Amino acid sequence: MRDVSDGFRAALYAQETDEVPICLLTVTHASLEEPIYISSDPSTRLSDDPLVYGTESRGQQYIFLPFEFTFPDDRGDTPPRVQMTMDNVERTLVSILRTFFTPPSIKLEIILASDPDTVEITMPVLQMSDSTIDDHTISISLVADGLINEPHPAGQFTPGSFPGLF
Repeated sequence: MRDVSDGFRAALYAQETDEVPICLLTVTHASLEEPIYISSDPSTRLSDDPLVYGTESRGQQYIFLPFEFTFPDDRGDTPPRVQMTMDNVERTLVSILRTFFTPPSIKLEIILASDPDTVEITMPVLQMSDSTIDDHTISISLVADGLINEPHPAGQFTPGSFPGLF
């Protein structure tokens, strides 16, 4: 079980709640001058000209871009995978995605709109493994680094594998 606040847990288990969970994404890559900050919720007007909505958390402004995602499953035979889908309403994101020659790193955090400076859930940094772009949507698969999921130690010292030890 994850260690989350009592307010977050109560909001999750409530039949009805005023709490709004917000997903924050931080996209980093060597080719980017600064990270890209994306929010799933337009809770705050960040600027008037141009009109931009998003979320402010811990002093950082996250730009609103509607997207959906699935939490990774806990299967032991494959690395955790997050599937994200977002509307392809602005072509800027497509041009940014096409400039990456190596996978960008994406940090996913969940906060509550009532307390945006408290991170309730943080996923390990994920790597973009593939993306599918069509006229209306962009689908992105994110996976954890495969080395994180390698067993340690990788081998076992058994008589069959290391007869000189026995």
